[in-house]
Amino acid sequence: MTARIFLFFVLVSISTFSIAQDRITGKSFATRSEVIAKNGMVCTSQPLATQIGLDILKKGGTAIDAAIAANAALGLMEPTGCGIGGDLYAIVWDNKTKKLYGLNASGRSPYDLTLNYFKEQGMEKIPAYGPLPVSVPGAVDGWFELHQQFGKLPMQDILAPAIQYAREGFPVSELIAYYIGRSSRFLNKYPNFKDVWMPNGEAPKKGEIFKNPQLANTYDILARKGRKAFYEGEIAETIVKFIKEQGGFLSMRDFKEHTSTWVPPVSTNYRGYDVWELPPNGQGIAALQILNILEGYDIAAMGFGSTEYAHVFTEAKKLAYEDRAKFYADMDFYKVPVEELISKAYGDERRALIKERAGRSYPVGKLQHGETIYLTTADSEGNMVSFIQSNYRGMGSGMVPDGLGFMLQDRGELFTLEEGHANVYEPHKRPFHTIIPCFVTKEGKPFMSFGVMGGAMQPQGHVQILVNMIDFGMNLQEAGDAPRMQHTGSSQPTGSIMTNGGYLCLEEGFDYEIVRALMRKGHHVKFALGSYGGYQAIMYNAENGVYYGASESRKDGQAAGY
Repeated sequence: MTARIFLFFVLVSISTFSIAQDRITGKSFATRSEVIAKNGMVCTSQPLATQIGLDILKKGGTAIDAAIAANAALGLMEPTGCGIGGDLYAIVWDNKTKKLYGLNASGRSPYDLTLNYFKEQGMEKIPAYGPLPVSVPGAVDGWFELHQQFGKLPMQDILAPAIQYAREGFPVSELIAYYIGRSSRFLNKYPNFKDVWMPNGEAPKKGEIFKNPQLANTYDILARKGRKAFYEGEIAETIVKFIKEQGGFLSMRDFKEHTSTWVPPVSTNYRGYDVWELPPNGQGIAALQILNILEGYDIAAMGFGSTEYAHVFTEAKKLAYEDRAKFYADMDFYKVPVEELISKAYGDERRALIKERAGRSYPVGKLQHGETIYLTTADSEGNMVSFIQSNYRGMGSGMVPDGLGFMLQDRGELFTLEEGHANVYEPHKRPFHTIIPCFVTKEGKPFMSFGVMGGAMQPQGHVQILVNMIDFGMNLQEAGDAPRMQHTGSSQPTGSIMTNGGYLCLEEGFDYEIVRALMRKGHHVKFALGSYGGYQAIMYNAENGVYYGASESRKDGQAAGY
């Protein structure tokens, strides 16, 4: 065989292989088609949790019942992103009242810990691990608040699947095995970590059956005795005793006085779609601010993945995040000017600051007033839930109370120690929060429930999903699978100002010509693996009366319906 003929066969083989990988319909970057079902839909970051949620729906449970059951399972199966040691937020579409309801189930700082303590210790910031960043876990109270308002099945039935998996074991997925292994290298020094997540002396491997009998017992107590066991009874007492032994400050008063807060979601209209987020202490309104800025451009004409779109998106993000650093905080302590921040007029004012070249710094707006899991569910009665829950830094603070089988969050790290700042540490205060659920309505009817995981990526991810669908015409699955970008390095909620323009991180899939053009505009571009979030979404098609579900390949997620 001559070299020329050999080359011909190689090229034919490559061409044939390429054709075999092409999709017949939809965008080439889509991992699969949307899932479509009539009676219910569950989308989570773990297939076993998705199946649990579906089983709850089939037993007559509501979307909220399914969400709680799936979240309980994720606390066991994906402890690298969530658990009952953390907080949660939710936006619920109730089809009976035709209204959206928002729940802020985030916890507060200890009464007995003061700003002076950190100063006396010579600390310039709150540490990431240990007892000091631990705030009251709000997730369990959130479960019971949501269940009381919108649930149907008994809590024993809702928690039963997670209890069974915790006792009998489940096979650990590849991604979670990787994250537990990585976390174990620096968390194994803390008490009880090895007992729970390294029972055989090392972190579980992919496919290994993992059990957490301590968490099973904790869930069983909650199923039988309810919320009081966590905030006034034996679980609270165990947590308080452990944290004090570690040098922390949580008290029974902190637990007994904990409450979740029902809050009206806030919105902006983007090209005919009403996009809803929860107000601070979370960062959801940053997405609304970015959308208001982008609405002044013909994004559709720019095209997906274009230099022009990437540039204006990045600059809009920088502008919104300067306000995020300055103003977002617990609204019981600071009057955040939400209406002004998300107004169209303010969006116009901020948009005017964007130039052809990347901004190295932007001023904060002048106003008149001072790792994570996401899941979404929908049921046969038309109810939909946008639900997000987290321990903050992956598995959390490293603090694992004796015998309970879960880790406490380190969300308190996000307070600043800068006196006079909106987000300065104070006792019994909620810290700035990164986890945000999103909901979209159109003409007063439910359209879409979705979220994107990943710290500061979340508002950026929300905007990109919506722009992909509304401006670029992608379907629900394509919008999540499309290559993402994330700008990092701008102001954090500590009052610092971006001075070097930060970094624009791009996923694979952006043409190098675009990258070079962005560099010429002054952007510091780099490629980064991961950190672009995990996406779940449900869209309702009123014309056909069906749900569309989507998840993505970046995580272990699954969308499934019936």
